[in-house]
Amino acid sequence: MELWGRISGAPHGLLALSLLLLLLLAIPNATAESDKVSALVDHGGEMLKGNLDLSIVFYGQFGRIQKNALRAFLKSLNQKAPGGVEPSVSSWWHMVSSYTHNDKDIDVRVVQQYVDPNYAHGKVMTRDFIKILVEKALVGFPHAVAVIVAARDVTVEGLCIGRCSEHGDIDGKPYVILGNPETECPGACAWPFHKSDYGPAGPVLKPPSGDVGADAMVISLASGLASVVSNPFRTGLYLLGHKGAVIEATTACPGMFGTGATPGYTGKVSVDIPTGGAYNAIGFKGKKFLLPALWNPNTHSCWTVM
Repeated sequence: MELWGRISGAPHGLLALSLLLLLLLAIPNATAESDKVSALVDHGGEMLKGNLDLSIVFYGQFGRIQKNALRAFLKSLNQKAPGGVEPSVSSWWHMVSSYTHNDKDIDVRVVQQYVDPNYAHGKVMTRDFIKILVEKALVGFPHAVAVIVAARDVTVEGLCIGRCSEHGDIDGKPYVILGNPETECPGACAWPFHKSDYGPAGPVLKPPSGDVGADAMVISLASGLASVVSNPFRTGLYLLGHKGAVIEATTACPGMFGTGATPGYTGKVSVDIPTGGAYNAIGFKGKKFLLPALWNPNTHSCWTVM
């Protein structure tokens, strides 16, 4: 992250301190702990590599655009953009795969999709509720990673408190869960497609799909997958912050989507002229996405695909 390098190397202590305080107070979706990151640590624990099988649970009512955006993002992880155009979703995924110290990129496959449009367990997703959905997702696919996607009228316990997606494991089975940021704390989790609750009021961008919830969920899913690959059992790539907060591959780089990012500003992104949608990566069938910055363990800095 070039901004951090400039702060730590500033010749005048007062200027450095002023910039640091500004950073701590102003970055959207950031915590003070994540802004102080100088290096994530590989604790030597297990990471996910080889084939990553996903079993997706769509819990509640979803529009076609939202489902299609999430599916297209997942298909894009291992497919070059048409004509080899860069920056691509597959290049972003290559960085995630590099955490595992493996020569090949992780091969992502959606092996099952479970849909519950009738809210069988209600509209408040508690810890016990999550366990039931993970177990359902893994029926027939015990080695898959459950990805639980909650509809816009479902509240997920624990989200919005400093994180927009969550990963963990139940009985040694990793999972990822995300809500719909269109209604689930949009000021924290739908930025930059919604006005931020924190820091400078930077420009609100148009989502590439035209649907705020769809593209904000893509960002959350991308963040969750990067974390579950690099730190599935809380023993992999991470750093403990203040009061035990876990800083991971994307939470180390909050509010960054392109080079030159500053508080309230995403950094360099492209705009699709026909739609006005902002994006930084191209994927399956030319679909456009805005993907979060990742921690680069080789350079000890935040890295963006654009």
